[in-house]
Amino acid sequence: MAKSSARKGWATVGLAASVSLVLAACGGDDGGDDTAGGGETGGDSADCDFAADYGDLEGTEITAYSTIVAPEDAPLEASFDAFEECTGATVVYEGSDEFEAQLPIRIQGGSPPDLAIIPQPGLLASLVRDYDAVIPVPDEARANVEASFDPSWIEYGTVDGTYYGTPFGANVKSFVWYSPSAFEGAGYEVPETWDDLITLSDQIVEDGGLPWCAGFGSGDATGWPGTDWVEEVMLRTAGADVYDQWYKHEIPFNDPQVVEAFDTVGEILKNDQYVNGGLGDVASIATTRFEDAGLPILDGNCWMHHQASFYQANWGEGVEVAEDGDVFAFYLPGIEEEHGNPVLGGGEFVAAFAERPEVQAFQTYLSSDHWHAERASHGNFVSANRTVPIDAYESPVNQLSAEIIQDPEAVFRFDASDLMPAEVGTVAFWTGMVDWVTGAETQETVDAIEAAWP
Repeated sequence: MAKSSARKGWATVGLAASVSLVLAACGGDDGGDDTAGGGETGGDSADCDFAADYGDLEGTEITAYSTIVAPEDAPLEASFDAFEECTGATVVYEGSDEFEAQLPIRIQGGSPPDLAIIPQPGLLASLVRDYDAVIPVPDEARANVEASFDPSWIEYGTVDGTYYGTPFGANVKSFVWYSPSAFEGAGYEVPETWDDLITLSDQIVEDGGLPWCAGFGSGDATGWPGTDWVEEVMLRTAGADVYDQWYKHEIPFNDPQVVEAFDTVGEILKNDQYVNGGLGDVASIATTRFEDAGLPILDGNCWMHHQASFYQANWGEGVEVAEDGDVFAFYLPGIEEEHGNPVLGGGEFVAAFAERPEVQAFQTYLSSDHWHAERASHGNFVSANRTVPIDAYESPVNQLSAEIIQDPEAVFRFDASDLMPAEVGTVAFWTGMVDWVTGAETQETVDAIEAAWP
């Protein structure tokens, strides 16, 4: 078992392939081969054919570091067990909500982890260019990705022509969490358009409730949930082509189309009649931990919460996450018909900081069909691996997410802040969202973020 040095969601089920996606391509394991790149799937952890090319790594140790903390770290660590049992290596895992700030410090101090699970391609690029410490992906791992993932995943893991980051997990961000039973009791219906969403919000206010709850708090990463809101609306008001121009800085961050997106988000998040149900006033969004922000739905103090598929892990024991359960999610509707119903997605990448054989073997394993099928079957995880079957996922939300990102018509758009330079995407944009929700004007906010662009 991996050692731990620290612990730290288309209308509900039914939107189909006709929706224009802006998300990760993905999939699952149908068996594969018995090489390091594929491996048998579906067997127990004692079946070691998948590890035949990794060699005897008895007595070696691999350190791994990421943003994944309790409760999501336990199934992650369990997914390392087969590798450990079949190679003799030990994986020492650490999760931290200060990962983005601490990883560069560790690199500069000469003590980086062997592997890091990096949540932003922009951060990966900065680490490569600023510190020259990331090791290129082994050939065997690249072959795994080429065989089972959409080519875009190689593109996003490549910096200046060299491939540095293999795909880890994927997620759907365009979900709104709600209580099906509460909606039914109040006579509310899941909105199918943005106008329907605003009409529903107004009706909840008229009925004496606060429709929305939100929280931007996330340690050193505070502000990122706000960036997701802006990205969602940019895709819905400006469209995918302009979205691409935005994160590539082909249009400035303070472009009028970006201002429009901020102001549209503000119609919800800066509306004191809409927020912050069960948590406080508008300003409380800045200090409310994102893990806690949707919980008022459970006691009826809030009706809707925008957050990604991975939020299902935060509802706690005894809460049924299902279309007819205590909580579920519906697709955040589109705004402009010409832009369809886009979906925002995200994901992580595995990067190495050491070239030792056991480290390269572990990175290769984490890119394999075997590991992605194994990980999909335990806990809250969605893979971009196209061979993982939908029924491998335990939860209805993960099954819905996988259906969406495996759609052959999917047009992948990654979370924009994750693609921007780290100075912008993981610093100025995050802090700008906090300033904005606590009183700063939109123009002031976007001007400051534009000034931070390197």
